Amino acid sequence: MADIVPVHDPADPRIADFVRLRDVELRKSLEAEHGLFIAEGEKVIRRAVATGYPVRALLLTAKWLEPMRDLLDAVTAPAYLVADEVMEGITGFTVHRGALASMARKPLPSVPDLLAGLRPAVPGDPAPPPGVPAGLRPGPPPRRVVVLEDLVDHGNVGAIFRCAAALGVDAIVLSPRCADPLYRRAIKVSMGAVFAIPYARMTDWYHGLALLRDACFRTLALTPDQTVTPIDKVALTDRVALLLGSEGDGLSSRWLSEADERVCIPMSRDAMRMGVDSLNVVAAAAIACHGLVR
Repeated sequence: MADIVPVHDPADPRIADFVRLRDVELRKSLEAEHGLFIAEGEKVIRRAVATGYPVRALLLTAKWLEPMRDLLDAVTAPAYLVADEVMEGITGFTVHRGALASMARKPLPSVPDLLAGLRPAVPGDPAPPPGVPAGLRPGPPPRRVVVLEDLVDHGNVGAIFRCAAALGVDAIVLSPRCADPLYRRAIKVSMGAVFAIPYARMTDWYHGLALLRDACFRTLALTPDQTVTPIDKVALTDRVALLLGSEGDGLSSRWLSEADERVCIPMSRDAMRMGVDSLNVVAAAAIACHGLVR
């Protein structure tokens, strides 16, 4: 059962996990150093707990004590109780959902392990067989994978995780420079989908696609070029990876040239004549994911 601890001073060192949540650079440093992330809102916190992320601490306003009583009874981390104005003083903004949790990160699989079917353990999993890395469990190898190259907007990354989870994509692979899916805004936009779909991060962008080829994935590079194969017409093999590029520049020339096939989302001719020749990356991801899992 969580200890309920009233806190009146935003500078109290016990709540250091929650300070200045809008300071992106500070949060990157703090969260990486301490292996934590922040979940915001009751639904998101519950989803994180249900998928096995350990709670380090909770920060709540009084109105959330009863709605979250069962969760407070189930965890052993401290729950710091604050007034609305203290919450704002700690975080640097108005927390409309009134509940925050500092969570410990779980080990991520390597890209080869992810493509072989290893994923982070969740509550209720049996003990792993010998040789499985700590914190991971074997599962069915993924057949449909989305690969994100250098998407730096946390909201876009979170939205793509939500689309991928909703449409049945099995896993996501991130390039080294992609935004962190466990950053607060990414989690919030995804509505907790970042906890539902396994992912891994490449350590080497230059040779990253070789890992997919080694696992027998056919790679499809999404491009605005309307002369290539429409996504809904492409022949899908047993294992397919969809490559999505950054918000401004799209896929790099290296990844475009290395992909097995280039694919597009067909655009209206009228729209093309008016200069509307592409979609934003989230809309494109949703349509392409639907084509990927058809």
